[in-house]
Amino acid sequence: MSFKLFQRGDARDMLHPELLAADDRDAIYRGERRLDHAEGMSKPLRARPEPQPRGAKVDGDKPIDQAEAAARFIAAPEHEKMHDERLWDLRQKRDREMHGIAEWEDLRALASSIKEHTLVHLDEYLEQFEENARQNGVHVHWAKDAAEHNHIVHGILKDRGAKSLIKSKSMLTEECGFRHYMASVGVEVIETDLGERIQQLDDESPSHVVVPAVHKLRTDVAEVFAKTIGTDPDNSDVHYLAEAQRESNRPLILAADAGMTGCNFAVAETGSVVVCTNEGNADLSANVPKLHIASIGIEKMIPRLEHLAVLVRLLSRSALGSPITQYTSHFRGPREGGEMHVVLVDNGRSERLGMAEFWTSLKCIRCGACMNTCPVYRRSGGLSYGATYSGPIGLIIDPTFNARKFSNLPFASTLNGSCTNVCPVKINIHEQIYAWRRELVRRHETPFVKKVAMKAAGELLSRPAAYRAAVATTNVALANLPRFVIYNGLNAWGRHRETPHAPSQTFHSWYKANRRVKP
Repeated sequence: MSFKLFQRGDARDMLHPELLAADDRDAIYRGERRLDHAEGMSKPLRARPEPQPRGAKVDGDKPIDQAEAAARFIAAPEHEKMHDERLWDLRQKRDREMHGIAEWEDLRALASSIKEHTLVHLDEYLEQFEENARQNGVHVHWAKDAAEHNHIVHGILKDRGAKSLIKSKSMLTEECGFRHYMASVGVEVIETDLGERIQQLDDESPSHVVVPAVHKLRTDVAEVFAKTIGTDPDNSDVHYLAEAQRESNRPLILAADAGMTGCNFAVAETGSVVVCTNEGNADLSANVPKLHIASIGIEKMIPRLEHLAVLVRLLSRSALGSPITQYTSHFRGPREGGEMHVVLVDNGRSERLGMAEFWTSLKCIRCGACMNTCPVYRRSGGLSYGATYSGPIGLIIDPTFNARKFSNLPFASTLNGSCTNVCPVKINIHEQIYAWRRELVRRHETPFVKKVAMKAAGELLSRPAAYRAAVATTNVALANLPRFVIYNGLNAWGRHRETPHAPSQTFHSWYKANRRVKP
């Protein structure tokens, strides 16, 4: 994409008039182009109301049918179009920021090496973090899995008589089923992130690691808020809805017994927890109640504070196309008169660290850039994956939790490599997706029909003469058979698209007729 598309004249056309503010003394310019926050640079999208399609049907360990859920999402044209355009908008803004930094590829390489080095020496840095955090007055706990994480947090809350907890966005707690567990033991959990709160009120999981409610139209949000917090169901103005949620949440925040945050980066050198948000809700969750609990996946560790500068420069640019998050908060110890606990969670990460082909997936900094560029994710919606982590990164993370349940997901990809190209820590995502396909076949976790079809294809492709004969026969059949014969239940390709027209000549026959004869 040409950089000239992002010159100031084009950007002004997308800005709300109030954001143009030509006489703003605080405006920051790069050359002649004014820097604006990511949302201000977003193209406004106006969609007509339609019922929101729901996510994948989850039934225990039964394989998730991502294709079925994706088909329902695609069948809702307003949602599919909005989702695709909004995420591609984020991808374009990411590219604009990338082109504005000459050393971008050097930063990616450095970030990748920092994360790889940390993972290789993870035991040492975890112990260093624990020691420094304890010296800072922080209580450190270790959880081997999701159940132990939930039990530890419940114990902390129970010992202090806490019945309500406010929390900022955390994919780890989603992974642990934290809210559902807390509800079962009588503790109220209130999400303070706007997108997460929308999803909580609608009893849905987040569909994206950064913008959890991006699959919803504003009319969907208006409907949810009307049912849960009493807003006007006919008013879908985003400012009205955001303010209504703020007014609804603020009393709950002020009255909460405890607060919880996730963690973007944990610094071993200082024993500090770094959280990046755009709403300031992590600061409220950590500072308003006297009790602060931080849930941290062990892969979030980095060695020193100087490494944070590299990763922070990449994070928001990759996620939203903005130079930095509005709040990058460092929590080094408890507030005065307060108490701070950190729960370091494994939940399968150590096992993944020992997987030769997949351990580098632990480098992920949860920016969501791979989702924003993925043609499958953009058109099928995050909830179609039926997992905490969706999109390309989910395809390589989810099977490590449950290979059978998520056995279909690695096949929900075109393997085009765009995800790898945009990853700020240079995870070879598309290669790992392909590797998971091989691994799932080896584990016999693929459907019987697919195994038979792949075996037949392998036999055919290994015999050149038989392959050329089959191609010639297929071409004749496609040109002459009735439509109902071609488009049936056995033709998975034809369920959602037209079968390509047969060419008049195969490449092999053309090459044989036109190649030069060697002297």
